[in-house]
Amino acid sequence: MRQPLVLVAALTLASAARAAGTPTHPIAVTDLIAFDRVGGPAVSPDGKRVVFAVSVLDFEGNRRKSDLWIGSTGSTGSTGSTGSTGPSSATTPGAPGAPRRFTAHESAHGPAFSPDGRWVYFLSSRGGSSQVWRIALEGGEAEPVTRLPLDVGAFRLSPDGARLAVGLEVFPACRDLDCSKKKVAERAARKATGQVYDSLLFRHWDSWKDGRRNHVVVLGADGSGAPVDVMAGMDVDCPTRPFGGDDDFTFTPDSRSLVLSARDAGKKEAWSTNFDLFVVPVDGSAAPRNLTAANLAGDAAPVFAPGGKTLAYLAMKRPGYEADHRRIVLRDWPTGGERVLAADWDRSPDELVFSRDGKTLFTTADHLGRRALFAIDVASGKVRALVDKGHATSPRVAGADLVFALDSLRSPVELHRVRADGSGLQPITALNAARLATVRMGDPEPFTFTGAGGDTVHAWLVRPVDFQPGGKYPIAFLVHGGPQGSFGDDWHYRWNPQIYAGAGYAAVMVDFHGSTGYGQAFTDGINGDWGGKPLEDLQKGLDAALARYPFLDGDHACALGASYGGYMINWIAGAWPDRFRCLVSHDGNLDERMAYFDTEELWFPEWEHGGTPWD
Repeated sequence: MRQPLVLVAALTLASAARAAGTPTHPIAVTDLIAFDRVGGPAVSPDGKRVVFAVSVLDFEGNRRKSDLWIGSTGSTGSTGSTGSTGPSSATTPGAPGAPRRFTAHESAHGPAFSPDGRWVYFLSSRGGSSQVWRIALEGGEAEPVTRLPLDVGAFRLSPDGARLAVGLEVFPACRDLDCSKKKVAERAARKATGQVYDSLLFRHWDSWKDGRRNHVVVLGADGSGAPVDVMAGMDVDCPTRPFGGDDDFTFTPDSRSLVLSARDAGKKEAWSTNFDLFVVPVDGSAAPRNLTAANLAGDAAPVFAPGGKTLAYLAMKRPGYEADHRRIVLRDWPTGGERVLAADWDRSPDELVFSRDGKTLFTTADHLGRRALFAIDVASGKVRALVDKGHATSPRVAGADLVFALDSLRSPVELHRVRADGSGLQPITALNAARLATVRMGDPEPFTFTGAGGDTVHAWLVRPVDFQPGGKYPIAFLVHGGPQGSFGDDWHYRWNPQIYAGAGYAAVMVDFHGSTGYGQAFTDGINGDWGGKPLEDLQKGLDAALARYPFLDGDHACALGASYGGYMINWIAGAWPDRFRCLVSHDGNLDERMAYFDTEELWFPEWEHGGTPWD
């Protein structure tokens, strides 16, 4: 199986290390937590420079530290590599354009370039709270941009460089930020800790609601001017909870307005997946106007094409279904007319980025056990896969190329670039190469079999470290959560099959009905059938693996899973109880009827199980 180039480089380093007598060892949990974690890239307006956050483990302080790094993109037309097929000079330590640490305060993430390319803006808590800072591209000391009384969670710069939009937690009824700060202090000083809730939602995951909402606030790009809450009085969140970020809002091309994604469902919020797009002037002179009120399902991820005549966003069709097919909608900004791009494409895109000429839309989507990088022709809707190996995220345009993050079952995230036609895949960073050279990992490979209903089901196997033909190896049978998710060709920091391979197990992972990346009908196959088709797929998948790989020891197998995977482990304990030597259930529900009264997102169980427990 062809591997991304950075992985080939890492494997070459590992081989060289062994040849030189450098000690190596099977990968373990301590290695997993010690890898540097490379964040998504920010690319300079000229396409030549890339800035990204790198989180490293501070063993002595028992914490992670994050700083910004900077390097050359090596993209076509910029300094560095000109597109040869060999490793980029940017990956060689000490070479011109090689990535280097850009900040040194150990608290920096979320970088973005100013439109003129002179500044790199970022988030940092170096001043005691999370605020926006900036540092000149040519270096020097970082300076604070915002000194707001509340923590900044996300930000965007306007296209003209004059304004900054930030995400803050505020009390919607407050007229200014000091009011929200005062309310927070008053709540913290209360001796009583009880809280009365008279409606849902009362929490998001592990965050209990206290009346605050995420709102977008606008001020000058240098931090000047009175902050304007453009969502004042709205009892909604943008960025959305619990996983929202700066992709939930964007400036219009003229910098005069913002387009926001938010759910305005009132008392029905716990049952609603209806996120709408709103447009609002940056000075707050008018109330937000709903652009997508006609669609009662989710609308998200707004992004404008160069020139400003087209707004692209992601839209679902079925209200109440959080794993519905995401379609790309193109809205003519002057007229409001809309069309669906690549309407027949049976994948759910996740990120949207226009090419500089606006003729191509780049996106990522789960695809056959991987997350691929795609290019879509805006005129015809034709879809092409540019990178279909590994797990691609965070694409950014860099001149004539794309810069993006890529990980796999054999490597944590490193930054790569690729030409817009899919050729010339090159690594930009190899920050984990030295550590990868000290560990031995198992070889992964995909396989397929016939599952429930005669459908083709995809799966992965990771061989144990130091695999020897003729041996017999115990099985770690991993079941993913979601349930609409995937155990694919990616580097996972909680459920990484390489850790089992390092302990001598062969890891087997089946993407059962309900998994993503195989078409919406396959994803829908789990609805109302949590213990049916998925269990049959798992049973047939294990049988298929045993038949295909004679080194698997079927008498020594353990099944493990989390979330829905934990539910399935509990289900296996009753429905398939004698197959495994051990079962490991991580936060899996035992009783879906009782779980209904524990959850805060009631659209989920009502969709998945076809109604309420009493129905």
